[in-house]
This record gives sequence, structure tokens and C-alpha cells, in this order.
Amino acid sequence: MTEPVILARTDSSAPSRPAVDWAEREARLRGLPMRAVLYPPPDPIRAKMIVYGIPHGADAPGLSLGSRLPAAIRATDHPLVLVPNGHGATHRSGSILLGTDARNPSDGTIDFAFDSARVRDALLHVVYAWSLPSCAAEWPFGVPEADRATWEDHEVQLLADVLGPWREKYPQVAVLEDVVLFTPAQALLHHAGSAALVVVGRKSGTEWGEAVRGVLHEAACPVAVVPAWMTP
Repeated sequence: MTEPVILARTDSSAPSRPAVDWAEREARLRGLPMRAVLYPPPDPIRAKMIVYGIPHGADAPGLSLGSRLPAAIRATDHPLVLVPNGHGATHRSGSILLGTDARNPSDGTIDFAFDSARVRDALLHVVYAWSLPSCAAEWPFGVPEADRATWEDHEVQLLADVLGPWREKYPQVAVLEDVVLFTPAQALLHHAGSAALVVVGRKSGTEWGEAVRGVLHEAACPVAVVPAWMTP
């Protein structure tokens, strides 16, 4: 059976309109059926992704994913797309923004991002936030420009090596690689304003962090949270 795009509900009320719109459009793009279900469902269910609507901006001060999302959805093993109720959030055109770690990449997350760019014929903007080596803090007069450039060149090559196989798998997807000396949250927020979808990974047993909360709260952009252990 073809895996559907699942529109999650946690009670008998209707899901938010932006979440419905996003799920319906995604299902059409991927040629998949779309189902609205009460979550968690009574029986095990397989899905291409689960779509869930959340408050945005003034409706969600101090957004806490841990407290706002039902535990069954928060802990799902499926890709989870969080759609904020911000005006126009579901109808953006723009790039797919992938936040990744070139030193600890997630194949499932990268594949999801490439495939999302493919079905939209969109640019895939890959952002890798790196940091200076710990030894840099011990240098009393700051980091020499030559050393910083050498370290950055190494990080750029790491990202290129990680993305190489995915470029071959998805040759039709245009990719912009961006290696930045920011925190992950800063890196995503800096570019999320022009993105149609932000894709991030989730490690087992962890919350999704400042970066996801910031994008949902400030950019009104749908965010796909993909389990890092998911295989393509």
C-alpha cells in the first residue's frame, strides 16, 4: 500500500487550515494519498510524513515544543512537518533550507531534503554551522586569518564530501552549499525568511532545540523534523 501523507489531529476538532493546505499540496506533489487521523492511531501506521499545525508568533509566546506537542507526535519515528498558523506560511515559494552537520550527517534527513527540493523543482540551500577549534580560545590575540581560512576550507570540503553522493542521486536538484561560523540557530534563522521549508534532523532521545523553535516562532516557515536514525 502506498504510504500516505498523514494530517495529524489529537482530538475531534478540525485541524488548522494552513496545515490542511500544506498536507494536501504535499500529497499532490508526491502523488500520494492524504489522510486525516486522530493521533496516536489505534493501530500501527506507516506514513511518508506526519503534518501537524501549531500556533505562531503572538499566539505562541515562548513556544516550547516539549509542552505544546503531544508526546506521541513529538516522539514519532516518521518525518514530522510542523506548520505554523502564520499568514501565508504554507504558500511560500522559495528554497528548501537544510540544516546539517558535516561531521555527523544524517542520511535520512539529507535524503528527505533533496527529495523535497526535487518534487518542488526548488533550490536546496544546505547550511552547515561550524565552530572554531577549542584551541582558538587559548590564543591571546585572536585567530590569525590564515589559520581561520585553513580551518574553514577543511569544513567546506567536509560538507562537499558529505553531499557528493546525494548530488549524484538527485542530479536535477540545484544545490547551494553554505558553511557559516554561526550557531545552528543563527544559521537557520538567517536564511529561513526566504525558505519554503526548513529541514532539520532529530537525534534519538533529544529535544529539537533552539534552532527549530526560533524558525517556527520568528520565520513562520514550516519545519520538517526528520529522525536522524531514519534510513532513505
